[in-house]
Amino acid sequence: MAVPPSYSDLGKAAKDIFSKGYGFGVVKLDLKTKSQSGVEFNTSGSSNTDTGKASGSLETKYKMKELGLTYNQKWNTDNTLGTEVTVEDQLARGLKVGLDTSFVPNTGKKSGKLKTGYKRDYVNLGCDVDFEGPVVHAAGVLGYEGWLAGYQMAFDMAKSKLTQNNFALGYRAGDFQLHTNVNDGTEFGGSIYQKVNEELETAVTLAWTAGSNNTRFGIAAKYMLDKDSSLSAKVNNASLIGVGYTQSLRSGVKVTFSALIDGKNFNAGGHKVGMGFELEA
Repeated sequence: MAVPPSYSDLGKAAKDIFSKGYGFGVVKLDLKTKSQSGVEFNTSGSSNTDTGKASGSLETKYKMKELGLTYNQKWNTDNTLGTEVTVEDQLARGLKVGLDTSFVPNTGKKSGKLKTGYKRDYVNLGCDVDFEGPVVHAAGVLGYEGWLAGYQMAFDMAKSKLTQNNFALGYRAGDFQLHTNVNDGTEFGGSIYQKVNEELETAVTLAWTAGSNNTRFGIAAKYMLDKDSSLSAKVNNASLIGVGYTQSLRSGVKVTFSALIDGKNFNAGGHKVGMGFELEA
């Protein structure tokens, strides 16, 4: 078996069907470019259609492949500056070490994380130390013949307390993925993803909280109309219906239209629409 996914990526195929192709209540523009020297620029801006609040971010990334070094800088309109430096496959094959820091000039607040990850066949491990606390975040996934088992925890060293204790099991085949998880012994969830054919993908999610009789569930699908356009739809037990349409106008130019409809209060209004543009050069 190849390298299993990280813990956060377990069930990702189903999550993508529910999240990608939608942008309710916002108008968004994403621009990705790359200079001749290899520096990548990712600029994003959005406006909330309800409040009119605008936000944006700028990210630059530079990779030195011969040294396994990646240098990443981020800035957003909340005036938060972030810098991340990572080194991969240099200290040991499959080992990734990084330092992620952030700084808010207005308040002087600083934070930092030491990130480590190790991945080889059958295993994917990660351990981060958040200096604010400090808090240790650790996760691991083992994989064998399509079966996946994962564990995730967080330990607050200042309080000597385990603040996160999550388990996950799953199975992954070429066109089918099953994922179940238990978070802190109280939150239970699961998802199923199936690629029916080259045009149609479907997903189902379930969630339940201990002590509650309310089971949350959702159904979603994505259908490729042709090589340049797709239609997405989803619905949950709260009768919230989401639809999205994505069209590739030409190479590097993509537009998305989406709407969220409250099926229980259809005549009351309050439905949300959104539009997004993605440009890549």
